[in-house]
Amino acid sequence: MIGAGFLRNIFGRRTLLYQLVRRDYEQRFVGSSAGWLWGMIHPLVMIASWTIVFQFFMKAKVGPGEVTDNYVLYLVCGYLPWMLFNETVQRSATSLLDQSNLITKTVFPSEMIPISIFLSALMNHVLALSLSFLAILYWQGELSPMVLLLPVYMALIGLMGIGVGWIAASLQVYLRDTAQMLMVVMTFWFWMTPIFISADQVPDQFQFLIRGNPLSYVVKAYRERLLSMRAPNFHELGIIALAACLAFIAGGLFFKQLKRGFADVL
Repeated sequence: MIGAGFLRNIFGRRTLLYQLVRRDYEQRFVGSSAGWLWGMIHPLVMIASWTIVFQFFMKAKVGPGEVTDNYVLYLVCGYLPWMLFNETVQRSATSLLDQSNLITKTVFPSEMIPISIFLSALMNHVLALSLSFLAILYWQGELSPMVLLLPVYMALIGLMGIGVGWIAASLQVYLRDTAQMLMVVMTFWFWMTPIFISADQVPDQFQFLIRGNPLSYVVKAYRERLLSMRAPNFHELGIIALAACLAFIAGGLFFKQLKRGFADVL
């Protein structure tokens, strides 16, 4: 297993974790007049651009049997979980190098850094989610009580993102091309996640990529919790939970092994 000491560093230093999250969130927007608003402006502009291109230029439509026929809501609700996962993983990759002064000069639990990045990203996620609530109320007139289950999926995204982030961050210390390779992997992963289209619209020969992608089930779950009264599919929830736990445990073990040489390499 990951180890008692490793887990104590994660769960037993809440004050340190709070300080790391606060520091990360403040540093991201230091000197900016708009501050934390940029955390919402960027995804909103991206979604608006995609909507114009795919809905109005390419005439993309929501597939049959989906929870809504509103393409904007369909796109927004599908992109929200990916945005949280992607930000956690991508920013974790270079986080140890960015905080190398803490790791080399003090006895510092470096495994906390990717966790703080997830929590910082979660703050932006909650803000974006609040805007999506307003959009749903505007177009649909009501909000499903199933949104109360979203924290479960956020926690599972966190476990998955932190696990993958631990692997990327520890590899980046030794192999400085890791962050660049990760961008390629995440780009492919993004397009293999049914955000712009439904899973049913993917050709049969590529369905294995959708079924083997845990983010596909997360995206579907977000849409169903936000846009319908459908109860969770516990088989799909089990797949997400299994993938999240495996990623977290594997990432923790990988990080624990490579951590021993961080101070020397950094």
